Amino acid sequence: MADGAAGRLVDETAVSMLDALFDQAPIGLHLLDADLRVVRVNTSTPAMRGVAEDEPAGRPAREVYAMVDGDVEALLREVLDTGVPLVRHLVPARLDGVPHHYEVTAVRLQNPQNRVLGVALAVVDVTDSERNRARARVLDTVRVHVGRTLDPTVTGEELVASLVPAFADVAIVEVVDAVIRGDDPPLAPLPPGTPLMRTAFRSTRTPSPQAHPVGDVCSLPAPTPFTQALADLRPRTVALDGTAPWYSVDPPRAEAIRTSKAHSLLVVPLALRDAALGVVSLYRTGQSPAFDAGDQELAMELAAHTALCIDNARRYTREHTVAATVQRQLLPRRPETHTSLEAAYLTLTGADPGAWYDTIALSSARTALVVGNVSGRALNAAATMGQLRTAVRSLTAFDLPPDELMARLHATAGHLAAERANLPLGDPLRREALTADCVYAVHDPLSDTCTLAAAGALVPLVVRPDATVLLPRTPSGPRLGTAPDAPFAATEIDVPAGSVLVFTSDPLLTSYLSDVSGPLTSAPRFRDRPLQDLCDALVFALGAGPGIGAAAMIVARTRAFPADRRAAWRLDASPSAVPVARRRTREQLATWGLKGETADETQLIVSELVTNAVRYGTPPLELRLIRDRTLTCEVRDAGSASPRLRHAGVADEGGRGLFIAAQLAQAWGTRYTTSGKTIWTEQTLPPAD
Repeated sequence: MADGAAGRLVDETAVSMLDALFDQAPIGLHLLDADLRVVRVNTSTPAMRGVAEDEPAGRPAREVYAMVDGDVEALLREVLDTGVPLVRHLVPARLDGVPHHYEVTAVRLQNPQNRVLGVALAVVDVTDSERNRARARVLDTVRVHVGRTLDPTVTGEELVASLVPAFADVAIVEVVDAVIRGDDPPLAPLPPGTPLMRTAFRSTRTPSPQAHPVGDVCSLPAPTPFTQALADLRPRTVALDGTAPWYSVDPPRAEAIRTSKAHSLLVVPLALRDAALGVVSLYRTGQSPAFDAGDQELAMELAAHTALCIDNARRYTREHTVAATVQRQLLPRRPETHTSLEAAYLTLTGADPGAWYDTIALSSARTALVVGNVSGRALNAAATMGQLRTAVRSLTAFDLPPDELMARLHATAGHLAAERANLPLGDPLRREALTADCVYAVHDPLSDTCTLAAAGALVPLVVRPDATVLLPRTPSGPRLGTAPDAPFAATEIDVPAGSVLVFTSDPLLTSYLSDVSGPLTSAPRFRDRPLQDLCDALVFALGAGPGIGAAAMIVARTRAFPADRRAAWRLDASPSAVPVARRRTREQLATWGLKGETADETQLIVSELVTNAVRYGTPPLELRLIRDRTLTCEVRDAGSASPRLRHAGVADEGGRGLFIAAQLAQAWGTRYTTSGKTIWTEQTLPPAD
């Protein structure tokens, strides 16, 4: 009896516990028989909202749980057949048209004799937590994928790609047009008539109606939810029933809404520090649920992140625009005209603000070609570029050989780097190292050579008339502004008339151009074509090449210097050389048709230069006349002593020769070579009759 009483007590306790669970448990409990018919359910729990109003007992599971998306009966049959429990399985459902999610645990029931009795289910409504998880995924996606570039239009495209279809069925981004150009955004409320650009659009429907195409710039008609959101910078959740009074204010947008069958609109301003950058419009269509307060809160977070990304892009655009403007003002507009060198400037994908190029006329019909690139970005790089370009221009006035000029430029860059390092601790420029690459070359048409020196990895390319592409093996010195007191070496290469020289500010571009399959292999076809055709052909060829960044280029073609516009004579190292030099000068000037004052002044200059060479120079002596854009007189000797311009006293009998020559000439100077020195003067030619 004691055992029987204990058994009845256990049975009563089990029944009572089962009744309590079905009547009071906060989760849904479902008991199905072996045929998957409902035996008992806890219809008071939220999990069973949507079950048929009449008694579900005895009805098949597929009828009772018709609101579940998917074949729930197949899942339960598998549990019944295998005995493997279904643990916390996520089941989507739709109640009254609203998506829900349930977490289902199902176990097989069997008696002690292992006879299968049915299936027991525990169902928990996890709709809210799933919505929160879905929103968190959307937020994470936006934070990872939106703002990867500094382009406000691309930022909008990244946003709509992250939101459709995960959060909305249609997403539109419109940004204030001035912000796209880099200007400061207007303060809210947005002034009436402010133009906005539609930067991005995405929809789950294909094709999808649009009020305006992407890229269209127009102002928003008012009043609408969009203008109101831009007025007070607060989001709007709007139910779209097709009868809103603001539809008549913006008919194209209203028609697009009706065509897409959107029923819910969420308008979120893109705002930052009380300024309006734009607006994001989100729509839900078809069976998607209407936007709720949680969606609105999430949308505000998404918009805040996007607004910050757009503002960063705006600041970059403005800084880049200013830097590009400064660069345009600091760089030469077009190459100078040279008798023996035809050059063209070229920029690819908008040159880096730190890149520069220059062609500089030197004495004796020579031309200097310079290409460089300063590290850093935007305005700071452009300003430093201007300083270095000015330094190069100043140093060329001393007629220095390329290696010595590069050493002087390196010292100048070192001084600029030291000044930057001594800036206040709070100045961000202090943390940017000043370094630069540069190549400086001098083309001499009288010897058909090009002498060059380089700092860093920049070297020119030479395409000779026989179609061979040469990448000179130039000993590269250190980058400007790095190692102190570094040596530089010069290299001389032959560039016969008809050669094409290509200087770039990007070593990767130079490497690509030098490849056997690169675009320069067809350079011979451009030997006699206009140089601009060659530049265009290079740009077109590079369009299909590797990803070349911003670069500055000089494309130059050498030409033969006319033989009848130069003359040279060897002179004896004796006083008799002076009248001989004067006579030959007079005869040559007469051949060139130069008479009168120009001829008289030139003879006097030649007399003084030859006299100085005879007295103070070292044989052999040579006189050379060159008629180019100016008239150049050169006297060479093997000595290394530098002449000095003196201001002789009233009673002095000598010391006025170089002074007289300097007064008569437009410019004068001394150029040193390994075999001696050359003293030269330049005179302005009279205008042609």
